[in-house]
Amino acid sequence: MPPQMASHWNSQGEVNGYMSKFWGLFFLPLISIALFAIFYFIPLMDPKRKNIEQFRVYFDWFIVLFIFFLTYIHVLSLYWNLGHQFNMTLQIIPGIALLFYYIGIMLRHTKQNWFIGIRTPWTLNSETIWNKTHAIGGKLFKASAIICLLGLIFQKYAIFFMLIPVLISAIITILYSFILYKKQGKK
Repeated sequence: MPPQMASHWNSQGEVNGYMSKFWGLFFLPLISIALFAIFYFIPLMDPKRKNIEQFRVYFDWFIVLFIFFLTYIHVLSLYWNLGHQFNMTLQIIPGIALLFYYIGIMLRHTKQNWFIGIRTPWTLNSETIWNKTHAIGGKLFKASAIICLLGLIFQKYAIFFMLIPVLISAIITILYSFILYKKQGKK
């Protein structure tokens, strides 16, 4: 490995950041371990942990997919630093699309809690609003995953196909939960 390793790529998949060999080799594995620990302890800290247990299998699979995704990025980074150059953005699109799609699946099963899911004041206030918001959020994240894959075809705009759909999905779910809350208040 080179003494300075490529560690960050711009939206066009070109290197624009470096770190020392030590951090290049160990940063993502250490982050993965830390995130695994955080994900492990989230259900234990949540006052509504019984609700998390109802969708725990989906959350556990999310953890597995997320750690595999970080491992995949680390392997790509190591491969790049061994002298094999490629467009990093295009290589991570399938992994990001898979994560978005799986988040869509998980959201449909997520029960009301304080840490996982679409947590707005309105979803946390009403289980009905939580369930309806997560149903639409699940569909939107799955659609975002499919749109994300268009970045493989329209490569110049790949970053936009990754980011914009999921940002729009987040905004829609927040607004949707607020609208449901307002409608519920009128009843």
